[in-house]
Amino acid sequence: QVQLVESGGGLVQAGDSLRLSCVASGNFFSINTMGWYRQAPGKQREWVASITSGGSTTYANSVRGRFTLSRDNAKNTVYLQMNSLKQPEDTAVYYCNAIVELSLQTTRTYWGQGTQVTVSS
Repeated sequence: QVQLVESGGGLVQAGDSLRLSCVASGNFFSINTMGWYRQAPGKQREWVASITSGGSTTYANSVRGRFTLSRDNAKNTVYLQMNSLKQPEDTAVYYCNAIVELSLQTTRTYWGQGTQVTVSS
């Protein structure tokens, strides 16, 4: 069983910063791509950013230049540094996502439980 646990959400003002963390634990061979998605009230879940095991990052246009994704492979942890937060665009529940190799032949996608980020004006 693999678990993803997010932390770091909260209530901030527009223009502030937050750093989200996501730690993967359990029995697995390795972790491939890790990333973040978000879901605002009444909207579909949308992709925010992803990072490969080698450290290559990609970002949604809406966050590029403001958010920075990094990971510590030794700690099975991914971080999302969010700067210049905007209201209401960045207010959402943020979900960690990981593509995990359970063995050399088995890959699964896992999700965290979500962490709330609320940006006030």
